Amino acid sequence: MTRANVVRALLALAILATSLFLALTKPARLGLDLRGGTQMVLETRDSHTVKAGRETTDRAKEVLQRRIDALGVSESSITRSGERRIIIELPDVQDPTRAAQVVGKTAQLTAHPVRTNDGKPKPGERILRDEQGQPILVGPPLLTGDAIGSAKAGIDQQNLGGWFVTIDFRGGGGAAWEKATARAACLAGDDRRIAIVLDGQVISSPGVTQDVRCNVGIAGGSTQITGDFSPAQAKNLAALIQGGSLPVPVHIIEQRVVGPTLGAAAIEASAQAAVIGVLLTGLFIIAVYRLVGALAAVALACYALITYAALVGLGATLTLPGLAGFVLAIGMAIDANVLAFERAREEYAAAPRRGVRTALATGFDRAWSAIADSNITTLLAAGLLFFLASGPVRGFGVTLSIGVLGSLISAMLLSRVLTETALSLRPVARRPRLTGLGATGRVRDWLDRRRPDLMRRRRLWLGISGLAVALAVTGIFARGLNFGVEFTGGRLVDYSTSRPVGIDAARAAVADAGFPRAVVQTSGTDDISVRTEKLTNAEEKSIRDALARQGGQVTKQRDELIGPTLGQELRIKALIALAVALLVQLAYLALRFRWTFAVGTVLAMFHDVVIVTGVFAWLGKPVDGVFLAALLTIIGYSVNDSVVVFDRIRELWGARPKAPFPEVANLGALQTVPRTVNTGMGALFILAALAVLGGESLTDFAIALLIGILVGTYSSVFTATPLAIVLERYAKAPAPRPKRLQRPPERKPGDSGAVV
Repeated sequence: MTRANVVRALLALAILATSLFLALTKPARLGLDLRGGTQMVLETRDSHTVKAGRETTDRAKEVLQRRIDALGVSESSITRSGERRIIIELPDVQDPTRAAQVVGKTAQLTAHPVRTNDGKPKPGERILRDEQGQPILVGPPLLTGDAIGSAKAGIDQQNLGGWFVTIDFRGGGGAAWEKATARAACLAGDDRRIAIVLDGQVISSPGVTQDVRCNVGIAGGSTQITGDFSPAQAKNLAALIQGGSLPVPVHIIEQRVVGPTLGAAAIEASAQAAVIGVLLTGLFIIAVYRLVGALAAVALACYALITYAALVGLGATLTLPGLAGFVLAIGMAIDANVLAFERAREEYAAAPRRGVRTALATGFDRAWSAIADSNITTLLAAGLLFFLASGPVRGFGVTLSIGVLGSLISAMLLSRVLTETALSLRPVARRPRLTGLGATGRVRDWLDRRRPDLMRRRRLWLGISGLAVALAVTGIFARGLNFGVEFTGGRLVDYSTSRPVGIDAARAAVADAGFPRAVVQTSGTDDISVRTEKLTNAEEKSIRDALARQGGQVTKQRDELIGPTLGQELRIKALIALAVALLVQLAYLALRFRWTFAVGTVLAMFHDVVIVTGVFAWLGKPVDGVFLAALLTIIGYSVNDSVVVFDRIRELWGARPKAPFPEVANLGALQTVPRTVNTGMGALFILAALAVLGGESLTDFAIALLIGILVGTYSSVFTATPLAIVLERYAKAPAPRPKRLQRPPERKPGDSGAVV
């Protein structure tokens, strides 16, 4: 074994050992769409006296953090996003009403004396309703939330006196409370009460007990509120009091609630799709490439381990689109192996006396240019997802990036070590057919014999592409795009029922609840989706109750609330992401290849995006963040295919600079057909499994990618290449001169190619 192989083998073992350790010792960090819970995005707004900005948003975040901590929600998360947004994640909290009541209270926390209500409020007094709904008259504030240090719920264990809330004051809060209670202790009836007000609502109005002496009050810097509290009521009250004052108002602009069963079903579906997809991909690659294919399948399984370990090691949050991206990357990971094996087959066919191992090493080296360029384009698309998208789609970008890097390790390190080591064995090296590299394959042999001139009919192919784009654009304008709630704003709630409910009955129930214009859809026999522009938590409960009368027990699976401003912003970001993707890919390809190749590639990519969007328009399928993730993945895949074709064309043209370009382009396209078919089949197995086994969102994601891969495979040969031929008429640059790899010296007769 050569020194380079020894180094690769040691590095591969180190990576596998580290990956196994991380996978066994660190649990995956699941997003709320997989674990279940509530995510809220709050936006700070200007008040009459304070302007919202980074500093005030950070202070608001600290106040909200105290409220969340008082709730006792485990593994909660609160982060600032941008200048004025705060993202809150509450795992396992399924009630958005409770979360909004505790977290979303926006006004100053104040304590007020209660006056006798004679119907004539004096200056500084106002009438509010207490926690029982009864009107009370409150005076000017005695103290604000800034004077409160902490509030905790507790239970009287000794006297079984029920739950209570203890408040500790800070600064001058203790003295102010002592003064207020000293005065209240001298009065009778409602005048002995002190009202605690938050967001214009009375959250508690306890009365000073009789054992507190007049003009003395409650000293010591703390007090206790008792009453007929349930545990939840006591904890919520403590959370609201401890939260204190927000420096600026906050408004909920996005809210997502996912039931735990939906997340568990998504994980199970994705796991099944991954297992089935890997098995089918492995069997396919073994059937095509035999021994080296079997070793590549082993490397593919190791790739799944490495990618998962990287995710948990980096602390990345695995979301539903991210899970789909992880599964998809498994299918795409075989691409680098296919490129290397196809080049190895060519090298062996050109010089069989050099041996299969030498052909394999040369194949890996010669395939590196196409592998690097194609993976960089996918990384560019994934990077755009991370920087321009938000929420779960951003997680998809992270997962896809890790997956691409993992695929390079799998193919260029693990697979190379395994295959070169196996081919170093003399019994294996003497049986080229067994290795899978001894023949170029039936498809390639047929294409080499017939050498069909596909590019002679380039006008026909471009006409077909133009017609497909025209039909897609017609669908977009005639049918319109069914934008998801995150692009339009509004609220989308998914329910499951214990009894099947027909679509007409579901629509009637929602209309009876007061929402005749809501969009109601059914999926399967017991899943109902309701989408409307404006829907409060109380109104959502009325819809749930109306559906329960028709379908029995109703379980809320998902609840998404997007403000109209945020929806418009997300639409703009989606368009920016697509535009930037086109420009970045164009710039990169122009630098790496020729401007004619770059323009052909980008126009073919645009062709693929328009067609997929048009199909979704004709089918009326939702265009949402997950669809955006699929589109940007299609961009990466489309460019990946075109880069492989143009990389081969560049190499052939450099070797035959005086040959007519259409002839060279046709030959390059023909020689890459086996790689395109074999790689596409690997991804199709995964996506087909996702489409069949995945839930509603995963199914739409898989369908978009299935269409995109089929169209992208077509366009790389029949759109991008003909366009480059047309554009080359206007190009003045000479033929490219790519780097050439030196062939190894000719081996002596009888040399099997084994390395001892």
